[in-house]
Amino acid sequence: MAKPTLKAVLLSPERALGERPLLVVGPSLGTSSVLWSDAATLLGNDYDVVAWDLPGHGVSPAATEAFDVADLADAVVDLVDSIAPGAAFHCAGVSLGGATGLQLGIKHGERLKSLSVQCSGAKLGTPEAWLERAETVRTQGTPVMIQGSAQRWFAEGFMDREPDRSSRLLHALRDADRFSYAFCCEALASFDVRADLGSISVPTQALAGAEDTVAPPSFAEEIAAGITAGGGTANAVTLSGVAHLAPFEAPGHVADLLRNLISWTESRGAAK
Repeated sequence: MAKPTLKAVLLSPERALGERPLLVVGPSLGTSSVLWSDAATLLGNDYDVVAWDLPGHGVSPAATEAFDVADLADAVVDLVDSIAPGAAFHCAGVSLGGATGLQLGIKHGERLKSLSVQCSGAKLGTPEAWLERAETVRTQGTPVMIQGSAQRWFAEGFMDREPDRSSRLLHALRDADRFSYAFCCEALASFDVRADLGSISVPTQALAGAEDTVAPPSFAEEIAAGITAGGGTANAVTLSGVAHLAPFEAPGHVADLLRNLISWTESRGAAK
């Protein structure tokens, strides 16, 4: 296993970092920072919003060897240190990005101010299914995933209502490096932090889409229950009319939930 290199895209207006709270957002498998662009527009005046891309996706270089989700969490910390050395930050992530957020909470909790885990779980799918997908994409390329991903990603009717936006995200999948995508699948095959949720002490919000077949609301409830059982603060929220990509499908709702979480966390910190 080797820690990959991640690159970031600034989604808030260009300005000196540090005067506003830092919000670092992560993608789902096959997407890019485009996933967060609309939600970030709503948050960018109040927070410095930085999106990272998975290896071989968006602006991040392709991976040359295998990594696990804990390696991704380490790489996110390195990325933050490259732009704001030692800074504590608010973290939000979708699916694999949310799994990386959980690993950050477990392994680097001292760096987080808050955590929003969206359309994700402490374990996702089965190892067999992920390894099968890895082999399929490694041999046939990422375009083979477009039809199935479109069905999983979006609630019914979304692509008809938003054809241009949907197309942008599916293009990110088409353009992703096949080998890096396969490495991400293999990382998900070995990911299971259900037993470690109780070690997360950072305030956590677990969001689920009511129509998500990949990470249904029960997954968000499991995350919140596991964290609170360990003495942490967490809650689960289900968004109606949303499938697997909450900040893309419901950017206004997600922005409001993030604003509430960040504001509460910042005010609690100021009161200490």
